[in-house]
Amino acid sequence: MEKILHKKNLGEWVAQLGAYDVQTPVFGDDAWSYQALGDGQTPRLDHPNTVEPPKGFHFPQREVFYTYRQVSGEAPVLDSTVPDPATTVVFGVRPCDGRGVPCNDRVFSGEMEDPYYRARRSGTILIGLACNKPPSANCFCLAVGGSPHSDDGLDILMTDLENRYAVKALTDQGAALVTLAEPLFGEPGDRDRKDLEETHALSRQHPQRTLPDMEAVPGRLEAEFDSPLWSEMARACIGCGICTFLCPTCHCFDITDEVTGSTPLEGRRVRTWDTCQFPDFTMHSSGHNPRPDCGSRLRQRVCHKFLYFFENHGTHQCVGCGRCITECPVGIDIVAIVNRVAGHAK
Repeated sequence: MEKILHKKNLGEWVAQLGAYDVQTPVFGDDAWSYQALGDGQTPRLDHPNTVEPPKGFHFPQREVFYTYRQVSGEAPVLDSTVPDPATTVVFGVRPCDGRGVPCNDRVFSGEMEDPYYRARRSGTILIGLACNKPPSANCFCLAVGGSPHSDDGLDILMTDLENRYAVKALTDQGAALVTLAEPLFGEPGDRDRKDLEETHALSRQHPQRTLPDMEAVPGRLEAEFDSPLWSEMARACIGCGICTFLCPTCHCFDITDEVTGSTPLEGRRVRTWDTCQFPDFTMHSSGHNPRPDCGSRLRQRVCHKFLYFFENHGTHQCVGCGRCITECPVGIDIVAIVNRVAGHAK
């Protein structure tokens, strides 16, 4: 389904989505983030990109798996907390973040399906916004097989055509949102199709960061596994984890039991995000740590993106959003790292 929506009608379309939890990019505290849209407000779709990706709508940073209660001498009673959330509509998702969704689907909905992830994933509708120009100086979606107008992982893709949007519904959920406000949408004409084609073509011509031949990168990273370059390039790392927590595809987590009462024994099992960049991520109970320094942990993150995930799923895990570069407090640059290591291994 392809339609045209004049910008003056965007607010009215959103107003007709009152049955949903509508989230849009909002600027505040010097950063763009997804927030609930207030009554009568119109989404701002002039954002570069949000600091945090929309990953959290499917995979929240903290999630209770179940609560438990045990009276002395009796078996514990478990109460599952698989969510049944209201449907969330997220506006302004950039194509790189959309491409991150199928990556996480492979992890959480593969041979062993995660019911918590699936419940939130099926209850979230992603409305993408194509990038007419790179939203960040550190964008490199083209280098990892994406594009400024990729529709992977999205339910709707919108493209800004100056005074109007080209709106392409990609799933049944997306089509339902358009149908809900059908009188607001028009059929595309020849001029609309021509402008859309030209806009998408021009968007691919903007300069981006580049990477070497991606088919060769996994082998080159493997060849440099023991290279001293890893320690050299990680020398500035402070282990803060920003690179992974802001990544659309990083999915590592920890599970802990939290005791909330002692008589009777009560508590909950909780999943929280974790990161391979923390020193205790791989700490064994014996005290041995197979990744004892920043160099080995940096190697793990880069190799997971461009080697291990590729071996397991046939695609690179990095979507080229550039957040880990832009937000790193010490300037560690994954594009520069891959270029250096892959180039060294030629």
